[in-house]
Amino acid sequence: MVSMVVVLIVCLGIFLPISRSEAFNALSPAQQKKAVVELLTEVPLIDGHNDLAWNLRKFVHNKLEKVNLSTNIKYLEPWSVSKWSHTDLLRLREGRVGAQLWTAYAPCGSQHKDAVQITLEQIDLIKRMVEQYSSYLQLAQTAQEITDAHKSGRIASLLTVESGHSIGTSLAVLRMFQRLGVRVLTLTHNCDTPWADCSQADKPGAKPTHNGLTTFGQTVVKEMNRLGIIVDLSHSSIQTARDTLAVSEAPVIFSHSSAHALCNSTRNVPDDVLRIVAERRGLVMVNFFSYFLTCSNHSTLNDVISHINHIRRIAGIDSVGIGASYDGISAVPKGLEDVSTYPALFTALLASDSWSIDDLKKLAGLNFLRVLKTVEEVSNEYQSSPGEVHIPGEKIKDSLDCRTSI
Repeated sequence: MVSMVVVLIVCLGIFLPISRSEAFNALSPAQQKKAVVELLTEVPLIDGHNDLAWNLRKFVHNKLEKVNLSTNIKYLEPWSVSKWSHTDLLRLREGRVGAQLWTAYAPCGSQHKDAVQITLEQIDLIKRMVEQYSSYLQLAQTAQEITDAHKSGRIASLLTVESGHSIGTSLAVLRMFQRLGVRVLTLTHNCDTPWADCSQADKPGAKPTHNGLTTFGQTVVKEMNRLGIIVDLSHSSIQTARDTLAVSEAPVIFSHSSAHALCNSTRNVPDDVLRIVAERRGLVMVNFFSYFLTCSNHSTLNDVISHINHIRRIAGIDSVGIGASYDGISAVPKGLEDVSTYPALFTALLASDSWSIDDLKKLAGLNFLRVLKTVEEVSNEYQSSPGEVHIPGEKIKDSLDCRTSI
């Protein structure tokens, strides 16, 4: 298929033997923008992580009537004075976002207490937001529903749960989340669960609690495979990631992580794990947090490109995506300040010699759609029935006073 950039060049009457990037750079800014818009109209731009729901809890206590998300809220307090605010529906459209994974988050302090309740309240908030702004958003649970929503001009909205402690060490809760529409679960946040170590275990001098994924953790992963829930390894320790990649029958994702080789944060993915992710047909979606890009509070669009290019070089073009983590980060790259700026990233990539139109389609959304389709296929082929497995009491003895005895 002839790329849209070449078509534009031909329409302009430019027939010189120049490279694709030179041809693209010869276009006016308006023509470059048109090429990016056409690309992101054909393929949905799918972002792997957004924390708007948590900010709605913090700032307006889940009262959606207190803010108009169809306006640019960056000029309204408290959004205007927050380093953590980058999202509204107006700017999502400006950014040509085709699908967003919305995060239902419960902080580590809620583990063994009210994590399940907080997560349910976050799911309720996201669902109410989608219903209230139905001209902008459409709930999606499958790859086909993402494609259909995008074709209708709405932003496909997927429910994700960030942190395994949200299931309360209960497979039944995990199943209920799936019935509510949850399609992604992050195994840990910045704290260990009773069945998996988080990335804090990889800090110098730290002692892992479990040395990766426990037997119960393996059961959780297999149940997620059966349910058609994507396993998300962002925030997991390296050993948890390796263990999960060995156990999961379906491909996994890192929904908002970057390359450890470029910034040695424990939240980033080392090259050996990138290679395993590629072997298992998984996906690493690049985080835009400056501290994960440059290990400092300053970064630029080019730093994001460096991480994208590194992951592509190690894992391949089929295993890289975008998971900016807007509304959950406090230091953003210059040139990628909020959700409206995604076209600038694709414009820069098109202007290079390294990325074809087909490559950019995979980065934008085709890679994630492939992963989700495969997860659905694995789920459909599963033969086992739901079961009930519990963590032995001695494994969670320090929190048993927070639970009933039956």
